[in-house]
Amino acid sequence: MVTGDNINTARSIATSCGILRPGEDFIALEGKEFNARIRNEKGEVTQEKLDTIWPKLRVLARAQPSDKYTLVKGIIDSRITDNREVVAVTGDGTNDGPALKKADVGFAMGDGTNDGPALKKADVGFAMGIAGTDVAKEASDIILTDDNFTSIVKAVMWGRNVYDSIAKFLQFQLTVNVVAVVVAFVGACAIQDTPLKAVQMLWVNLIMDTLASLALATEMPTEDLLKRKPYGRTSPLISRTMSKNILGHAFYQLLILFALIFAGERFFEIESGRWAPLHSPPSEHFTIVFNTFVMMTLFNEINARKIHGERNIFT
Repeated sequence: MVTGDNINTARSIATSCGILRPGEDFIALEGKEFNARIRNEKGEVTQEKLDTIWPKLRVLARAQPSDKYTLVKGIIDSRITDNREVVAVTGDGTNDGPALKKADVGFAMGDGTNDGPALKKADVGFAMGIAGTDVAKEASDIILTDDNFTSIVKAVMWGRNVYDSIAKFLQFQLTVNVVAVVVAFVGACAIQDTPLKAVQMLWVNLIMDTLASLALATEMPTEDLLKRKPYGRTSPLISRTMSKNILGHAFYQLLILFALIFAGERFFEIESGRWAPLHSPPSEHFTIVFNTFVMMTLFNEINARKIHGERNIFT
């Protein structure tokens, strides 16, 4: 907590909020002492000294706006860990602008006209919906309609749900595309015609994929989304687990489809569709292949609802 209040008031508020707890090895400093500890003889901030302070720092009182900016920048540039820290900053005044802009996520809780610049500087600006002025609402990215700071938790939950919904549909769609492209390519090379006709693929894309996107994209968020660690800013949209699911299920579907294409007539004792004239209507043989592809795609839609390695009866 960085504040301009005196150290005793700041320590009392921090204790009541749970930021400071009795018995824990955390520190509370005033801005003057903070600067004395992190600067060298020339008055320059050194990252090495700052890295010895901020991990245990919980309260910074009598602080100037520049102190908040220095602290945020120091945490972001820290060399304590290999992974860069993600920093969120809250502020309600114009003086918080530099720190809000430097932070990864800036929560500018604006309710007045003077908060406009800070809200615009923040990466994510939250304005009060009830007490906030029109200027603050205009400058913000998200308006808290109930003026409740805990509503941000709901925003995070919905944001993660949207991300997961996109990932689920990608996992489903890429599996369908890989299977369809490989079957069409092998069919063109081996039997000079694709087992999946253009009208059949049009049906799959217009009917199945459209309904699948609606089903996967309209799932409601759950509390379990908040129990998972957030995605890294450089993490790929298609994770390693998703790649395994896509390639694994695509391989399984291709194995079944190729078995039906090249030996299906013996399984079902029907006439082979491989020797049908070019561009002829789908044979009974290839109709079975298409229906099998559709059914496997349908069950794969259920598989696509799991993107983090959860148990699934169809995998």
